[in-house]
Amino acid sequence: MNLKNKNIAFLKSKILYPFFAALGAGLYPLFFYFTNNYTMVNTWGHVKFFIKLFLVLPVLVFVGVYLISQFKTFEKIRKYILPFLGTFAFLSLLRLCLYGEFSYWAGLLILVLAGLFAFYLHKHFRKLLIFQWLLAVIGLFTLIPTLFQQMQFPTEWNKQPDAIAEVTLKKKPNVYFIQPDGYVNFTQLKKGYYGVEETELEDFLVDEGFTNYDDFRSNYISTLTSNSATFNMKHHYFNKGIGLGEILNSRDFIVSQNPVLDIFKNNGYTTNLVVETPYLLMSRPKLGFDYCNYKFEDINYMGTGLNEEVDVVPPLEERLENKGNDPQFFFIEILNPSHIATWKNEGEGVEKEKEKWLKKLEVANRKVKEIVSVINEKDPDALVVIMADHGGYVGYKYMREIYIKTEDEALLNSAYSIQLSIRWPEGITRQDDQLKTPVNLFRCLFSSLSEDTVYLEHLEEDESFAIIDKGARRGVYKYIDENGDFVFEKVK
Repeated sequence: MNLKNKNIAFLKSKILYPFFAALGAGLYPLFFYFTNNYTMVNTWGHVKFFIKLFLVLPVLVFVGVYLISQFKTFEKIRKYILPFLGTFAFLSLLRLCLYGEFSYWAGLLILVLAGLFAFYLHKHFRKLLIFQWLLAVIGLFTLIPTLFQQMQFPTEWNKQPDAIAEVTLKKKPNVYFIQPDGYVNFTQLKKGYYGVEETELEDFLVDEGFTNYDDFRSNYISTLTSNSATFNMKHHYFNKGIGLGEILNSRDFIVSQNPVLDIFKNNGYTTNLVVETPYLLMSRPKLGFDYCNYKFEDINYMGTGLNEEVDVVPPLEERLENKGNDPQFFFIEILNPSHIATWKNEGEGVEKEKEKWLKKLEVANRKVKEIVSVINEKDPDALVVIMADHGGYVGYKYMREIYIKTEDEALLNSAYSIQLSIRWPEGITRQDDQLKTPVNLFRCLFSSLSEDTVYLEHLEEDESFAIIDKGARRGVYKYIDENGDFVFEKVK
């Protein structure tokens, strides 16, 4: 291929040359980010934001600076302009894709690298430009299958098998659903990889009139997959293997519309979402709750949302002071004790990760006790549910090891064991005999509040699932069956 200017017409253009250089710097990072974060950015608002950031802004900067460089004053440095901008923008956008935030020191390093490339290798910029465009083509062909796979997943997986959506609640206490992320069941905390002799929160809850449910376990392995099943009272089976990741529109199924929210609203409840971080809101879903302590204008388009944390007690107290006469439903999420390090390169070894998790357990105990105390003071007749979403993964080297097949039952208990505690108000007939996993939590609650056991005839199977991509044929597997026995069966 002849790369000389006289043979490539657009390289002589003061507009087209910087225009194509800007697109070359931004297209691959754009396709890369959407491919790897599709479930968080699959809205038109995200599309417009990322097009502006990855394409429009570089085009304006590249073309503007290149036009300015045509003045004779800049003649000596003109040849360095596009090589510097192209390298700096490409590396900066890639770094932003990987970490979701800007960093002063990383920016300084990229600035130096771009300067060195521009000064010593500017004659090879056209080769870099061709390489960037080849990456963009590869990125596009990677993105298309991702889009196609997600489009195959049925959007009505949460359709109920009975008329529970029309249930009439005869008892309407205020309902609080408190979720301490990654809080392991008290029975598991005392054994296995945890070995916590005294469970501080357990004694506190017993004194406050809670029932602690032994050996309760999660159906799924992460916050989004677990809560999607919980709020929809149905199994989703990880998209039935499509994409092998978060289920499509998982946040929408939690905070936008789901059978649980619909039932509460149909029975006159005001619904409240109070969360420590905007993690559940990062895809900017349409908010189905009547109130949320976060506003979308305060939430970044990039990142996980886990680094922004607020105290949930002040907004909870404010809502309790102004709750009015309507019955209230609260979903309160706190991010402790969470789980051990997510990725292999973040893990510090089994013992160190356990030590870190136990420190976060102390934080979780303090937060839960504070929230319960506030509710007890201001709303003593409420129905209060404390239920985690998944286990703490203590015993694993890092959380993503769950994707590797294991026969270690203690490890699986560490991943799936979760705490459930409920304080039932007086006058409510508890329908909790069959309560084993989160997917059936609200069906049991609604059966109790409606005083109608017919809704227990359509409980989902109390099974636990994981995605496996190493140690067995890639796919979705059942690890624990309806009877609580450990199995390893591929989901068809």
